Amino acid sequence: MSAQSSNSSIRSRISLISKSDIRYVGTLVDINSEDSTVALEDVRSFGTEGRRSGEDEIPPSAAPYEYIIFRGSDVKDLRIEEAPKEAKPAPPPVPNDPAILGVSQAVLVSHTLRHLQ
Repeated sequence: MSAQSSNSSIRSRISLISKSDIRYVGTLVDINSEDSTVALEDVRSFGTEGRRSGEDEIPPSAAPYEYIIFRGSDVKDLRIEEAPKEAKPAPPPVPNDPAILGVSQAVLVSHTLRHLQ
């Protein structure tokens, strides 16, 4: 990945329309300013969706593509559809205590404690 990968839009769901009028939606994984490329993963092609007519119309694809790198100069439009999801903070480390038999979520722990009383 490029130095641009620290961009806050990385991991956002992106809608991209190419100069061929085909719309793609995927998760942004890289914007490389040196190579002038945009990389998406888990990409769906929605075809031209009426931006072309007749025989020039391109239908949507049935299956997603794992990864596509687009040439930046051939990107007509790029929009953020959904911001990246906030990562849950990591739980605190469990102390090395032989009294601990297992660790679970707080709801389950309080439920278990009620049964032990």
